[in-house]
Amino acid sequence: MVKRIIYHLCNLDSFIYNKIVFFIRKPQCKEMPHISGKIYMVSGRGSISFGKGVRINSSLKSNPIGGSTRTILFIEPGAKLLIGDNVGISNSAIHVSKSIIIHDDVMIGGDCRIYDTDFHSVLYSERMKKIDTGVKCAPIIIEKGVFIGTGSMILKGVTIGEKSVIAAGSIVTNSIPPNEVWGGVPAKFINRISDI
Repeated sequence: MVKRIIYHLCNLDSFIYNKIVFFIRKPQCKEMPHISGKIYMVSGRGSISFGKGVRINSSLKSNPIGGSTRTILFIEPGAKLLIGDNVGISNSAIHVSKSIIIHDDVMIGGDCRIYDTDFHSVLYSERMKKIDTGVKCAPIIIEKGVFIGTGSMILKGVTIGEKSVIAAGSIVTNSIPPNEVWGGVPAKFINRISDI
């Protein structure tokens, strides 16, 4: 009985916390995502849009294989994050400098990272300036039905084609065609998917 009361109080705490975050950040929502745990969302003057049926795990309890991380959505000023219908995100970090579009039915496994920016210039002289002007950014598009395995990283300028699969622990640096399995560091073609 006591365990059940503690469980419900913890869930109520997360529910209220997430409602406050959504009230402050004001993302566009077809409907409020189902969030297990507490989401971390920074939108500055950027925009976030959620479709219907979005599920987000954001705690150790909600997905132990995702590590002890939370789901973090960080959108820089002027950037946009579009999340389609029936998307699942688990204890992952998404940082948007320009644009990231996640289409319908995408599954993002535990502890993934999706970054459309290098964060810092590769040139020492640029990197050491107070404002690093040499940072490279490029939009990311994740097409419908993609599955991204746990611990993977998707980097700037990548488009992942419809229904493709990224193997766990991969680093994706190049665009991937539809209906293919890719994996490794950096990710390479493994095989075609025959979806009957």
